Amino acid sequence: MNLYKKNATAIKAAILILILSIIQIDNSSEAQSIQAANQTAASAGEVKIEENESTYTISNGIVTARISKRNGDITSLIYKGTEMLTDKSGHTGGYWSHDTTGGKEILSRITIDPQSNGGQRGEVSVKGISGGIKMGHGPGAESDGNFAADIEIRYNIGRGESGVYTYCIFEHLPEYPAANMTEARFCAKLADFFDWISVAQDEHHNKNYPASLREGDKYIYTTNQYNNPAFGWSSTTKNVGLFIINPSMEYMSGGPTKIEFLGHRDTTQVAAPCVLNYWRSSHYGGAEVAVAAGEHWSKVIGPFMLYVNSGSDSQDIYKNARDQAVKEKQKWPFDWVDSKSFAKPGERATVKGQLVLADPLMPGAKMSNVMVGLTAPAYTSSAPGPANRTIDWQRDARNYQFWVRGTDTGEFTIPSVRAGTYTLHAFTDGVLGEYIKTDVTIEAGKTLDLGRIDWTPVRRGRQLWEVGIPNRSGLEFFKGDVYYTPNITASYGELFPNDITYVIGKSDFTKDWFFAHVPHVEQNTAAPARAGALGAPMANGRAAPRTIVFDMPSNGRGKATLRLAFSGTGVRSIAITVNDEAVGQLSNLPADNVLSNHGMHGIWHEQEFVFDASLLKQGANKLTLTVPGGNANSGVIYDYLRLELNES
Repeated sequence: MNLYKKNATAIKAAILILILSIIQIDNSSEAQSIQAANQTAASAGEVKIEENESTYTISNGIVTARISKRNGDITSLIYKGTEMLTDKSGHTGGYWSHDTTGGKEILSRITIDPQSNGGQRGEVSVKGISGGIKMGHGPGAESDGNFAADIEIRYNIGRGESGVYTYCIFEHLPEYPAANMTEARFCAKLADFFDWISVAQDEHHNKNYPASLREGDKYIYTTNQYNNPAFGWSSTTKNVGLFIINPSMEYMSGGPTKIEFLGHRDTTQVAAPCVLNYWRSSHYGGAEVAVAAGEHWSKVIGPFMLYVNSGSDSQDIYKNARDQAVKEKQKWPFDWVDSKSFAKPGERATVKGQLVLADPLMPGAKMSNVMVGLTAPAYTSSAPGPANRTIDWQRDARNYQFWVRGTDTGEFTIPSVRAGTYTLHAFTDGVLGEYIKTDVTIEAGKTLDLGRIDWTPVRRGRQLWEVGIPNRSGLEFFKGDVYYTPNITASYGELFPNDITYVIGKSDFTKDWFFAHVPHVEQNTAAPARAGALGAPMANGRAAPRTIVFDMPSNGRGKATLRLAFSGTGVRSIAITVNDEAVGQLSNLPADNVLSNHGMHGIWHEQEFVFDASLLKQGANKLTLTVPGGNANSGVIYDYLRLELNES
């Protein structure tokens, strides 16, 4: 019996040991499973780069992008399993107009290896070495290329980011020949399921735009770049979106008033929707990048983001993109950009001050929509064309610009400015002209406080009358809210069969002043569907007078100055009469094709016309402006008109 008990005890002990061993094994397996699961979860959002002979593939579990080593194109962009780009429309996928082809050599490399940073970020580069050969084959380029410069295109993805950054580094070496750049942009051709365009928040620029829609031409969808940092398309069937987001506008041309293509549907091929980042164009007065032989020039365009997202509907998707744009702006300048041409955060400065309006003839004048910017000093163009052309911030694309919207009391803070010497510009609604302060020197890493800046606007005498609001557009005038309507200029004759007589103190410029001063078409016979498209015929009209009637308390003496601000110009001259006496004309007006391209403002400029005030009599007077007969788009858009009198 004792032996039995001993054996039983031994058996129980053995069984217990076996059970404990099994439990230990199970616990170990469970721990290993948990550890493996944790590792899988940790790696799910890691950035990875794969490459073969012709492409890079960079992904983070949200987006996967394929990059061509031949030219720097993004040939595929997959978001949550859905291909967002198309290969069925002209130059397919996403591409820079000045790509890496055509030069002496193409180099490709991984510039940020995600294996070196735990999968946090990855970046690839494709660089074309010009060797003095012209590069770029975009709009306007000759068959052998356009611009002699080394061109490096990079694509960058971060962990957890719903999109791809791209940027382009241009470098013209001193040994390269003189170069003048044609249009320069990034374009992405989108899949055919994108059917809702969102390039601005108003109803005209944020609407359903299926392939079947044939409405006017693509220029009716141009809009302001500065006010719309997030723009693109969404799909009403798949509830996804693709947007370009500009975290900064420093690398764009034309400043805060630039009107440009942000997106349209290509109706000439397979109606592919596209989204465009035009950093140098010929539209609405255009901009310039010209570099002389022997000159070293470089510029970084971007990084900007190809943002992909999803939502409940197109408006939800668009709002999400605008919200993301705010986040991207807060990240600028990105600390992961590694290029000698890109100023890192610590190499930049902050500039602040307060603009104070001091107009002795209008002591109570207020400012609104105050814009303040630091730009390169105006310079003389070296590009082919008329001699001694001055390039100011409105036409400059070769340099950086830094603009902010100030407060209504004039305070402003301009962050992240690159070191250098700049000209400070300011303009505001309600004030004719522009404040300019030259030789503003910015030192890297420092804050520059300009303090109080007194702005005394130019006056040529006391004001007799004004028409409109100085705001660099004609939106406040009659039909200015629908300026983009095809063929609208040809409707002027129907709306004002007797032309315009505007009576100071009685007429209302929102009703009685047509936004465009154009030839008078007696009968509008242009086809409405494509009227005004580039190359499409427009109706011709007769010369169109526009008369301003005003009272004088006594006979005039001294000098009268008619001050005219233009926001769009499509005619070379305007004749002027005072009380039916010809006094001369405004001539050599700079054309910017705003009217023919359905725009509201292009190159803003002011003209002054001085005449003998003795032509003005006590009582009623009239001043008449006449555009010559011609094409219905050969006219102007006035921003503002004012007559001033200096009797001294």
